[in-house]
Amino acid sequence: MTNVPSRVSIIVPVYNVENYLAKCLDSLVKQSLSNIEIIVVNDGSKDNSEKIIKEFAQRYPDKIKAFTKENGGLSDARNFGIDRAAGDYIGFVDSDDYVTENMFEEMFLLAEKHHAKMVICNIQKVDENGKIVQKLTQLPDMPEKIALEHNFSVFSDISYFACNKLFKKELFNQKRFKKGVHFEDIQLIPQLLLECEIIAQTQNFHYQYLERTDSITKTHTEKGLDMLKAVSDVEQVFGKSSYSNKSKELKNFQIFEGVYSFLAYLAYVKKDEIFYSMSDQLDLFMKERQIKIQDILKYSRFGKNYLLSLPLKKKIFYLLFFGGQKKLIRKLI
Repeated sequence: MTNVPSRVSIIVPVYNVENYLAKCLDSLVKQSLSNIEIIVVNDGSKDNSEKIIKEFAQRYPDKIKAFTKENGGLSDARNFGIDRAAGDYIGFVDSDDYVTENMFEEMFLLAEKHHAKMVICNIQKVDENGKIVQKLTQLPDMPEKIALEHNFSVFSDISYFACNKLFKKELFNQKRFKKGVHFEDIQLIPQLLLECEIIAQTQNFHYQYLERTDSITKTHTEKGLDMLKAVSDVEQVFGKSSYSNKSKELKNFQIFEGVYSFLAYLAYVKKDEIFYSMSDQLDLFMKERQIKIQDILKYSRFGKNYLLSLPLKKKIFYLLFFGGQKKLIRKLI
């Protein structure tokens, strides 16, 4: 166990996860970084989650701070935790996921070593048996310490998950997760990155993201349009930031999050009328930002052409979409 003068606050929003919560909390109370607080926010669960939280809070009263509130959604629960966090740094862990024993120790030490306001680790997707399904390397071929002024490609290359990052608490002085929307991470985390000069990373796969069998088949709806609104919100902040002259990276961000990520969501929209309506919104998004098909086809991520790196099925979907073959897409899906 390592004793450190500063504390890390780990915020865990909980909503109806009785089958996964114990594994999540167990991974947090066993952290090698001893001076942490685990803020567990029961966001109006209707299952046995509250009982599990109480049991852990009784067993680990020095580590777990338990709260119960009316259901307000993920953003609201995270904001509730931020308001009550006493640590110098803040981390977020989803209650159906779990982490390695030394995740927060390594990330805390990196933050202190490099005076970084944000630290990033890699992610492993796992199934319900703990088997690794996919490894998600976040910043390949990048150094441990990253000065954004000289490596601003990070802004458009990074995956904007909240849960594989450690944040200096001061980043949240004027910022909170947007309530009542989907894709709240894409809306907020880029804004926080724009407040950083130095970030740090570890190539260790600390965060274990559970790919639940009951979530893979979720219906995709017009809520996906929140992704385009999130990009728009980031654009407003970008224009006022110290990186406002980095127009190439902004355009790449628009292409990755506003086009490719949006299309990845759109591919699973089942209703024709919603599909076509959302397609029209994407066309408008691209027109307003003067994003041309050629820009999208040439888009590179981590120095490699993104479209060419995709699986064949996705590649065909995107090429048909960009080629205006939307009716053909609907027949194939």
